[in-house]
Amino acid sequence: MTGPGTTQSAVSRGQRARAGRAGSVRSAAGRALPLFVRGRGSAGTRPAFSADTLRALRDRDEGAPVLVRGLSGPVLVLLDRQEIRQFYDCDPREVLTPATATAPAAGAGTDGVPSCAAVHAVIAEEARHLTGAATLDLARARHAVARAARRIVLGDGAPARAEEHLTGLFRRLRRRGGERAAAADGHTLPGRTAPAHSAGEDQALRAMDGIPATLLRTLLLLAAHPAEQDAAAAEALAAAAEAAAGSAARGELPRLRACVRESLRLYPVVPDLIRVTRTETEWRGVRHPAGTTVLLPAHFHQRDPEHVPAAHVFVPGRWKTPGADEDIRMAPFGHGRSRCPGDRLGLLITTALCAEVLRHRRITAARPVLDPPGPLPSALDPRGIRLTLDRR
Repeated sequence: MTGPGTTQSAVSRGQRARAGRAGSVRSAAGRALPLFVRGRGSAGTRPAFSADTLRALRDRDEGAPVLVRGLSGPVLVLLDRQEIRQFYDCDPREVLTPATATAPAAGAGTDGVPSCAAVHAVIAEEARHLTGAATLDLARARHAVARAARRIVLGDGAPARAEEHLTGLFRRLRRRGGERAAAADGHTLPGRTAPAHSAGEDQALRAMDGIPATLLRTLLLLAAHPAEQDAAAAEALAAAAEAAAGSAARGELPRLRACVRESLRLYPVVPDLIRVTRTETEWRGVRHPAGTTVLLPAHFHQRDPEHVPAAHVFVPGRWKTPGADEDIRMAPFGHGRSRCPGDRLGLLITTALCAEVLRHRRITAARPVLDPPGPLPSALDPRGIRLTLDRR
């Protein structure tokens, strides 16, 4: 059995300069990781490592976890399916805790999530801020999501400050949430989750943080795939008509929901999942001490062409095949005990917003221009997305 000494030995080996590709890879990892762990990089937008770096590390060490050195201490990078499953199977309350440097963890748990009907009622009204102009960009998306977040989470009595930036609004809502909980209506999230309103409210608001970017990326991908856009629009129109007739739930949008999930596979809100071990843990026969940072490069695994078919292509249909939700490598929301508790709320709202846009508008042009036959870019900055909308 090995102990903490093994960890120190591995770190020391990582510090020694080596000739050839292995040395270059380790050196690149050592430079990139400290920026991410200390929160100075683009956490939540771009991965800590390039796919080429991770692939070279995996090939060199035959998939074994790689221990690299960062300014915050040693970091264990998981590169194989075996460790992915172990990461998700760990009880985060007992073994792993979220690292503070990661992007906010989305989450409004299954308890207290508003009903589909309640969400769609709010989205149908607030979507006019998305469809009321001929163009759609990040500022307009944030504006609409901020208004919807205020109403869905805190109720219609919450003060409206529509001009505020999304992040600033969420911060204010979290602070005011406790003050408003006692007077909250029964249909609002605080009213249903009291006395644990603070945690539920904060989680629900965090679930909204990534929605504007995911909304724009999904619509951009649909713009680049006209046939898929037409099919999703037809589904949204049919669902709205059936709901109006009282024969179906408006939230039944399986095709469009699959489009959102595929967008999140290609461009996850949090591309790297980071945890810190609370106790000594063993990874592939090597024990690492408590306090070890463990990094799971989710974006890399979800786009790994060696294990994911058409890894760099927009294929929403993959999410409708049996067992797709259990594929350990394709995990926009995680798996098992580590599954994101906000997946239902975030997916529901994003799908509803996409549906409202497609019901009223057709996306006729988009920037940046994507090439569907070729591999999609590894990153899409939502600040650079601009969609041109025409009335149907």
